[in-house]
Amino acid sequence: MLWVKAFHIVFVASWFAGLFYLPRIFVNLAMVPPGSVAERERLLVMARKLLRFTTLLAVPAVGLGLWLWLGWWRGAGGWLHAKLLLVLLVIGYHHSCAVLLRKLQDNTCRRSHRWFRIYNELPVLLLVAVVILVVVKPF
Repeated sequence: MLWVKAFHIVFVASWFAGLFYLPRIFVNLAMVPPGSVAERERLLVMARKLLRFTTLLAVPAVGLGLWLWLGWWRGAGGWLHAKLLLVLLVIGYHHSCAVLLRKLQDNTCRRSHRWFRIYNELPVLLLVAVVILVVVKPF
């Protein structure tokens, strides 16, 4: 079970690295001046590749997490239920990144770079909350 936990942590950390950086690319996309086609296309390619890679990292992170959950759920307290809720929020955030990227590609996204800067902070807050729940197990 320790090997599963170790690889779960590695994949979660890698997944979150992508979730930290992808919205940063969105900030840059929102700041591209009109007419800078090459810059916009370069950022879109970067975002598409990062989203694909981040999704590939999320799958084993969630799969290994499910494996751990199946081994722990009987004796775990309320912290695990709260963590699972936060994991669902992280998956929703990941999905929202894909939706936003589609809108940015279609040039239908009207969000400002300031909005994306705030949006970029959400995975940090989610990660802090998950780590506190797992380590401290407050309830």
